[in-house]
Amino acid sequence: MKNSLKYFGLIAFVLFGFQMQAQERDLDNFRPLDQRGLHIFEAPKDTVSTFDGLQVRVGGASTIQFQALDHENSGVALIKLGSNFNLPTANLDLDVQLYDGVRMHLRTYLSSRHHPEPYVKDGYIQIDKLDFVSPGFMEDFMNKTTVKIGHMENNYGDAHFRRTDNAQAIYNPFVGNLIMDAFTTEVGAEVYYRDNGFIGMVGATNGKLNQSPEYSEANGVSWLAKLGYDNQPFADADDLRWRLTGSVYHTNQVANSYLYSADRAGSRYYLVMENPEASAAGNFRSGRYNPNFGNEVTAFMVNPFVKYGGLEFFGTLEHSSGKRSTETDTRSFTQLAGELIYRFGPNENFYIGGRYNTVEGEEANGNDIDIDRTQLSAGWFMTKNILAKVEYVNQNYNGFNPETIFHEGQFNGLMLEAAISF
Repeated sequence: MKNSLKYFGLIAFVLFGFQMQAQERDLDNFRPLDQRGLHIFEAPKDTVSTFDGLQVRVGGASTIQFQALDHENSGVALIKLGSNFNLPTANLDLDVQLYDGVRMHLRTYLSSRHHPEPYVKDGYIQIDKLDFVSPGFMEDFMNKTTVKIGHMENNYGDAHFRRTDNAQAIYNPFVGNLIMDAFTTEVGAEVYYRDNGFIGMVGATNGKLNQSPEYSEANGVSWLAKLGYDNQPFADADDLRWRLTGSVYHTNQVANSYLYSADRAGSRYYLVMENPEASAAGNFRSGRYNPNFGNEVTAFMVNPFVKYGGLEFFGTLEHSSGKRSTETDTRSFTQLAGELIYRFGPNENFYIGGRYNTVEGEEANGNDIDIDRTQLSAGWFMTKNILAKVEYVNQNYNGFNPETIFHEGQFNGLMLEAAISF
């Protein structure tokens, strides 16, 4: 009965999305949740106001995959995989224009791989004007400044703007995220300054994924910053669009860094490289890699983005280092990823693309390991709110100890995904 109610609720949620599709529901300085949100990174900054009283935007996403993957290794027992549907995932988004230049965002995971029950992913307030203090207060400064405060997705790197966030998969041209998936939600604040294409951001968080007032000597601050240039999209889609940013994330005072393990929604590749006792919820990070640095992490990410006509390239160069409290020496990892996408057809409704992703570094046991992944993808925006995509993925593990499940490990096969977002 519970499953029936759950799936009925998901269907009703999707139908509600179709009903809302025709309505004009965009808010000021808001990244659209549909196809129009592609190639937008930070929420846009515009001084033009449409505020006419409190406005509530109800949105969300619903996504499902059909998985046909195989895996193998040198001999350690693996769970037997078949071909079937994965658990449907769903998001509920509430975005509220509270005042002129003041907006709230709240995302709830209604259904995710890790949690059978709904839970809040993040919530924050975004301030683009200070008119609530007094009309025109610090107007010249705020015309170029944005402040975000809350328990929110931290803006480290640009890859997180293109990744799948539980059911919000419409920005991702592929099915899976990066192998080392840099994503965390922490309580803090970020201040942005934008001027003629240049963007700068500084932020600080408490470094915690789960919040608690309990005292600990490990309580401290995590710092992040971003600097870059974006020439902004031109009116003519055939013109050149390019962006280059560099980001840093640093912490050494928290109990444990969650930079590569904070995504509780889970990986898209269900149960790959897992043992026979594995469960989809309990082993929700399958196919990813966490370097397990512990409480001391310094990470740098550089992201180039170029789009000319229908052809686009997005790259990731990441170097991270750290250690656990029980380790004496610092370890480091390097991640490289390159995506080449070609979009075509009316309103670029179709695309084909490929991504090559590698991770290499030193584990705590001293082993030098490397993982590589190839993804080939094709997609069709049936409407601006509906995306169907197919992906072939092949991932290889090298350098792991013979007694581990990853020794000479590999998984490959096809993924089909249908994503709805509104």
